[in-house]
Amino acid sequence: MATTAAHPIGSLPPVGEVPEKMLAQVVRQDRLGEPRDAFQIEEVDTPSIAADQVLVAVMAAGINYNNVWAARGIPVDIIAQRQKAGSTEDFHVGGSDASGIVYAVGADVDNVAVGDEVVIHPGMWDAGDPWVTAGRDPMIAPSAKIWGYDGPNYGAFGQFAVVQGHQCMSKADHLTWEEAAAPTLVGTTAYRMLFGWEGNTVQKDDVVLIWGGSGGLGTQAIQLVKHAGGIPVAVVSDAERGEYCVSLGAAGYIDRTEFDHWGVPPHWQDGPGQKQWMAGARAFGKKIWEIVGERRSPAIVFEHPGEDTVPTSIFVCDGGGMVVVCAGTTGYSATVDLRYHWVRQKRLQGSHGTNDAQANGYNELVRQGVIDPCMTRVLGFDEIGRAHQEMDEGKQGFGCTSILVGASEPGLGKRS
Repeated sequence: MATTAAHPIGSLPPVGEVPEKMLAQVVRQDRLGEPRDAFQIEEVDTPSIAADQVLVAVMAAGINYNNVWAARGIPVDIIAQRQKAGSTEDFHVGGSDASGIVYAVGADVDNVAVGDEVVIHPGMWDAGDPWVTAGRDPMIAPSAKIWGYDGPNYGAFGQFAVVQGHQCMSKADHLTWEEAAAPTLVGTTAYRMLFGWEGNTVQKDDVVLIWGGSGGLGTQAIQLVKHAGGIPVAVVSDAERGEYCVSLGAAGYIDRTEFDHWGVPPHWQDGPGQKQWMAGARAFGKKIWEIVGERRSPAIVFEHPGEDTVPTSIFVCDGGGMVVVCAGTTGYSATVDLRYHWVRQKRLQGSHGTNDAQANGYNELVRQGVIDPCMTRVLGFDEIGRAHQEMDEGKQGFGCTSILVGASEPGLGKRS
């Protein structure tokens, strides 16, 4: 029989026994704003599941930038968006990375069973969506969402999470709960960016410029490029971060603080301003050549800062190459000098989330020990707001941060 009260954080009921209540870090509309204030621990009803869904007891959760956006209600108020679609819930339980144990399985799910140890990938969609049933990439379907952000409620920041069955993947045996929880969203996002766009996938000896090399996305991208035989070049904000990138396989790094041409370039009619901006962009590009050891520009630029950096990314990208962007952490109103875009026939490609094939391809590399999760910090459940605040302010440190939920202490979940 299910228990009524929520269990304390760091504990779980017996496998398969689902309590009526759970604890969650909840965002509500009346406190949208600074992440440190937006997240608060509340007791809520444990969610039920549909036929295609799985209930996962969360052992550890990862921190991603999407719930900085959710906490601020920018660019979208996620709660209002769900209510517009018919939801009666007036709160958001976010979190798009988790490791955990399956506690309940819907009638139509056949890939996992109660008791399985899993990690969750963030791509979700309606299986009956005509785009999906036509065999097209489901992550481009009109119904595609990111679990723990704009998808249905109940992500990783609660004791129990609701996911679609296809999102569940086997946890790597050699990783602790917190290590396993850390990298899946950033890793699968990076995998899609680097290998998901036919005609511009990483090839042997390709130079790949990676913005934010020491962060969650960047650390995974460096390793994926290196594994594919490419030459990763990291962009960072100081030498310590740069050396961390080199330790992961980067050929070298560029300290972006040595340049000041960031943001929207001067208008093309401003001749002197254009000349000054161009000098900064050319000097930045020359740094790439120095690291590579020859005059070779990036075949792929791995973008996510957005507004401040896209103009430079387009400029330094090689002819026929691709700037692939998955976010806009410095803003999303980027400016592109079309002369360098069309004449050199470069590609500006948006990339979002992951499909099942890409997620499982990435997870298999993690399970084989080829890719390190780069989990560098573990925090308590009550520090979720702090973790997002630090990410918003660029103070999160290297690699990925994990939050203990059902796991009582770091280091659990690893098999001998």
